[in-house]
Amino acid sequence: SMSRGKPVQEGVRVKLPQGVTWENLASMTPDEIKEKNLWPKGFLPLPHPNHGEGGMVFPKFVIDEINRQEARDLTRFDLDFDLPDHFLPEFPAPIYLTTRPDLGDVSQGKLVTINNYYELFNGILNPKQLEGLRLLVTPFPQQQFNQTEDRRSERPSRGVACFDCHANGHTDAATHLVGDIRPQEFRHRIDTPSLRGVNVQRLFGSQRALKSVEDFTEFEQRAAYFDGDPVIATKKGVNVLERGSQVHFMAEFQALLGFPPAPKLNIYGKLDPAKATKEELRGQDLFFGKAQCGVCHPAPYYTDNLMHDLKAERFYKPQMVNGRMASSDGPIKTFTLRGIKDSPPYLHDGRLLTLEDTVEFFNLIQGLKLADQEKRDLAAFLRAL
Repeated sequence: SMSRGKPVQEGVRVKLPQGVTWENLASMTPDEIKEKNLWPKGFLPLPHPNHGEGGMVFPKFVIDEINRQEARDLTRFDLDFDLPDHFLPEFPAPIYLTTRPDLGDVSQGKLVTINNYYELFNGILNPKQLEGLRLLVTPFPQQQFNQTEDRRSERPSRGVACFDCHANGHTDAATHLVGDIRPQEFRHRIDTPSLRGVNVQRLFGSQRALKSVEDFTEFEQRAAYFDGDPVIATKKGVNVLERGSQVHFMAEFQALLGFPPAPKLNIYGKLDPAKATKEELRGQDLFFGKAQCGVCHPAPYYTDNLMHDLKAERFYKPQMVNGRMASSDGPIKTFTLRGIKDSPPYLHDGRLLTLEDTVEFFNLIQGLKLADQEKRDLAAFLRAL
């Protein structure tokens, strides 16, 4: 289960083309799979719920809780979120602070909002960090949620807060389209990444490669909130944050967001043989050996802080899928795998619903030819991280 007890979905959910097994696919070259059109549809880039329109879309449980606490409605009149709740992270997610590991989860099981952040955190944060958190839970105008007539909420909206997507400093799997690609059909869907462990990360944005969490915090509301268009940002209400007394405070709080406890890992980020199962230990050997996961995801934090291009387009012909042109994605940031069981779905666009789907995907992408037991071992290790 996840850190607060939500069941982790298991098993391969991607459907294979008729008459084909995973072993068949693993024995073929990328060109063969491409020519015979056998790449599983679930492994193609995932389109936005309405790719031509795009924009922020929130799961219903997020909309309901923010509406209950703040009377701020993040419902879109034109779109609903598309993935079932059981494939999403637990909500509200636990919060672990690097400065107070003795406290465990400090969320008290609540979604942190502008209404309760002070009572929850006063006394465990300093005044600067508390002010940073206030800004992270304060809504500001955004492309779909604003006070102009060009919006997707029924009534004029105060906007969106950082923690509406990064709920409790983690993720609620809210989706959007990246702002940095044109034309529209080439824009990538985003699965909101967790902010846990940003203190050890040095690249931000799946492809924009911003170099610090301060940069990301400062620039996000200048244009990314508005589809990468600074003119529209000016029209709808851009939020210009001051670097020294606002951005720095927000970033300092974000840097306190720790990974969830992983009781089977030692101080080097590897399994303690006295605590791990045989399956998990075999999975670790595969991870750093035959499967080569550790090349891009080295211990202890399981990221190399670089970007890599998987070249998945080797396996399929360019094709339009619900308004999304499935072709080459290009280099994408290596996300950390610590606490990975807490943040489904997987890959930058959320196309992979389970860790088992992810293992099957990379088995083909990397040409690993893993046996069934090896796949199970690898998934078991990932759940222990």
